Amino acid sequence: MADQNHQLVTFQLGEELYGIDIMDVKEIVRVQEIRSIPNAPPYVEGIFHLRSEIIPIINLHKRFHLKKLAASEEDELLSGFVILDIDGMKLGVVIDRVSRVVTIDHEQVQPPPQMVSGIGSEYIYGVVRQEQGGYLVILSIRNLFNPKELQKIVELQR
Repeated sequence: MADQNHQLVTFQLGEELYGIDIMDVKEIVRVQEIRSIPNAPPYVEGIFHLRSEIIPIINLHKRFHLKKLAASEEDELLSGFVILDIDGMKLGVVIDRVSRVVTIDHEQVQPPPQMVSGIGSEYIYGVVRQEQGGYLVILSIRNLFNPKELQKIVELQR
């Protein structure tokens, strides 16, 4: 992310707006039926099939103790999973509402405060003040899961 602009896929989790580097996002899909997995960590919702691939689904609400957005019908249509590619491993993340792709100038990104709505600063690349008030929180997707957690999730796919 060292160049001048970041392209981010933005989405809502609870009341907050989050962004993920577009290069880490494979696609956004509508909510599918998820099969739960016994003995999975509490934030792993389960797995689902996407074009013959098994994708683990992570619930960031549970991971970071966030409240779900009180969803309107329109929000239901815009909810789903963001499919991420973390160094060749595909993961789905539950989102309340997909927003849009935005381009952020590197100069606008401020270092993360120590705590942003329950999410530790180690998971956050930076924050950007929004024109309409509030902040866009840029997640550092590779820091969301430590290597042991990723290994456990990989094992769940088998």
